[in-house]
Amino acid sequence: MNVLNLLFTKDGLIYQISKNKSVLEEKSYFVTEETPKDFIEAKLEDILIKQRFDEVSVISALNHFTLMPEGFAAHDTGYDLIAFNAPVDKENEELMLSVNKKFNIQFYYTFPKNFYKKIKALAIPVHFNFSGEKFLNSINNKNSKEIHINLYHNQCEFFAVDQKKIILYNNLDVNSEVDFLYFVMFTLSKIGFGINETNFYAYGETTENETFISELQKFVKNMKIVYDNVPKKNFILN
Repeated sequence: MNVLNLLFTKDGLIYQISKNKSVLEEKSYFVTEETPKDFIEAKLEDILIKQRFDEVSVISALNHFTLMPEGFAAHDTGYDLIAFNAPVDKENEELMLSVNKKFNIQFYYTFPKNFYKKIKALAIPVHFNFSGEKFLNSINNKNSKEIHINLYHNQCEFFAVDQKKIILYNNLDVNSEVDFLYFVMFTLSKIGFGINETNFYAYGETTENETFISELQKFVKNMKIVYDNVPKKNFILN
C-alpha cells in the first residue's frame, strides 16, 4: 500500500512516500525570504499528483491550537478557545479535533482550508492529526517530573509531565535558540519544576538545534536525547 505522509510546520512542509512501512522518498520544503507567497501550496499540489496513493496521513504542527480535557463536547466553541492562543480566521481555517486517550486530553486545532480541500479532493482515506497528540502518544514517561521537547526547523513543542499528568503543553516558533532556553527555564519556575529534580528528553531535529541542546545541558542535570531525526526516519511521521 502506497502511503503519503505530510507534516506541516509553521514555515515548511515535509513529505514521505512509504510502501509497506518502508520509506521510498522524503523531502522538505521551507519558506525563505526569496520564496513566493504560495510556495507551500504549490509544493503540496506537486506532491499530491506525484503518483496514485492509497492513503494519506497528515500531521499539523501549526501553532493554532488549544488543549482541553477528554470529553469536552462544546465543539462550537473550538475557534473561540483557540483564539485565546493565536489569531483565528474562520473563513480560511478548518476546525479539527484530536483526542489522546493515553492522557485523557484533546486538542482543538485549525488547519488551512485550502490545504484541507486539496488533500480531501484525492477521494482516498485521509487521517488528520495534531503534532502534539502524535508526539504525546509516542513518549514513554515515568512517575517523575519530566519535560519532553520535540524540535523542528525553527519550531519546537514541549510537554511538562508530572506523575503521568500533563501540566503544560506549548508549541513555539524558535527564532532564537537562546530565547527558547530562557523560556523553558521561566516555565519551570512557574510550574514548580526544580531543575535538579526534572528529567529532560529531546527528540526530533536535535542536530540542527545543537546550540539549544548544548546550552540546555549546561543548566540541567538530567538530559537525554531520545531520538535524532535521520533521513527517511522522521520521528513525527513514523
